[in-house]
Amino acid sequence: MEDVTNIAMRRIAKVIGRPGLVFTEFVSAMAVHHNPARALPKMRIHPLERPLAVQIFGGEPETMAESARHAEAMGADIVDINMGCWVPKVCRTGAGAALLKDPEVAERIVQAVVNAVCVPVTVKVRAGWDYSLFAAPELARRFQGAGVKAMTLHARFARQGFEGRADWRLIADLREVLQIPLIGNGDIKTPEDARRMLERTGADAAMVGRAAISNPWALAEIRAALEGEPAPPPPTLDDRIETALRHLRLFIAFEAGVDEWEQAVSTPDFAGAELRACRALRGQIPLYIKGLPGAATLRGRLTACSRYAEYETILREFQRSSESRSHVLAGFA
Repeated sequence: MEDVTNIAMRRIAKVIGRPGLVFTEFVSAMAVHHNPARALPKMRIHPLERPLAVQIFGGEPETMAESARHAEAMGADIVDINMGCWVPKVCRTGAGAALLKDPEVAERIVQAVVNAVCVPVTVKVRAGWDYSLFAAPELARRFQGAGVKAMTLHARFARQGFEGRADWRLIADLREVLQIPLIGNGDIKTPEDARRMLERTGADAAMVGRAAISNPWALAEIRAALEGEPAPPPPTLDDRIETALRHLRLFIAFEAGVDEWEQAVSTPDFAGAELRACRALRGQIPLYIKGLPGAATLRGRLTACSRYAEYETILREFQRSSESRSHVLAGFA
């Protein structure tokens, strides 16, 4: 979820989906150590996001402890350690899922982080590096002993990436050896998915990742189902477009170093912040209208936008054309 679960997405998810806990995108401990001015903004927290976990990754106990202290100082409610990222550029540094192959180093990192902060520490893992070893149970025993307060298991092996189906039986197996809370993750897209995973595994909570990208309404549906509340109404086209534009405005504000769009427009770096934000969200904004009639033809235009006004013009045109089509269809009903 790097470059996805930024502060703008999290604020929107909190308002619409109301998840019990949100996580930052993962933050490199080495980046915090060598270039804190660039890395630390990823740890920025808005009061409306709480409770929030700052997720860090790295392969050295000392730099991980340093990053954890920064996260706590920034206001993190929880420090989460990523040991699940399988991306080669991360694993080549000995971080992320590479630590699944070295339980002793993984334990030293966890112990260093636990000792460095007063807030709870959690860890996210995959089942293991490959099918040859289900590494999570041994890691769980070590991490419990080191003082970790909860674990998340993405029910795939690192070598799988996102291929195949998540094997929720692995979550159930880990539940048998874990005394602390367990969060289940992997292929949870609908309320039915979340219910089945929790019922089959005994996990204490469900983590939703990719299914929430530009779709905070999925979080609202899942939360309502798990809490026994009525299902929320599906988002209208207006909801989707207004949320997409708010996402843009909030991220431009983040890039400008402020909380709100109204503050951002008067900052000296507004133009640069706007350009950075609009380019960074080229992949996410089209997802807000994905699947709607006519949306596919707009993707090329949206992924070329560099200014807020360009996005707004395209989305408003789509909004008006969709309303016109609806009126025509209603006339023939």
